[in-house]
Amino acid sequence: MRVLVVGATGGSGRAAVDALVGGGHEVTAFARRASAAFAERAGVRPVDGDATVAADVARAVRGKDAVVVTLGIRENTLKVRVLGSSGTPMDVRSRGTAVVAAAMREHGMRRLVVQSSYGVGPTRELLPLSSRVVFALMIRQQIQDSERQESVVRASGLDWTIVQPVYLTDGEEAAARSTTGEVRAMKVSRRAVGAVLAELATSTADTGTTVTLSGAPALAPA
Repeated sequence: MRVLVVGATGGSGRAAVDALVGGGHEVTAFARRASAAFAERAGVRPVDGDATVAADVARAVRGKDAVVVTLGIRENTLKVRVLGSSGTPMDVRSRGTAVVAAAMREHGMRRLVVQSSYGVGPTRELLPLSSRVVFALMIRQQIQDSERQESVVRASGLDWTIVQPVYLTDGEEAAARSTTGEVRAMKVSRRAVGAVLAELATSTADTGTTVTLSGAPALAPA
């Protein structure tokens, strides 16, 4: 399949690109500095652009079979809380996803997989108290934008799946999947999340559903 990853230079975006390439799919990596990030990456076509600019997104979307959206703010959380984001709009998730959805409708595309965050939308009331405090004190604006993003996805008219991982790490935690908001552990690796994003983008599984990804024990070596 021909899959576009929007926000491809972030941790989850890179992991999704890796998983898609490993699965033999044609991958287009879209980000503001995609060419620099993927210049040496075999099997990846980098496209530089801004996810909030319709012309940039339309150029990348055309001819694809599915889109994975992993937009977010990569700057230091405390800095963003105090000073705001210096390089990325605070509403990049909702604005970028709205632009992507519009381009997909224009070009007759259907399959959309969007990474959000556990504790948003249908899992809001399931979030542990300690995490609610962190959300309120440190990332309130980002979470509010994720709420708007999910509303955009649900109203898009596309064949969508929303993926809500718990806290992301660069470790080896495997991913346990749930469509009821059930959580096994509050950490999951970006690599495991990327694998699930790739799997969903290249299938019709869990269409119209919110999928929670939480940590699961890694399998012991055989």
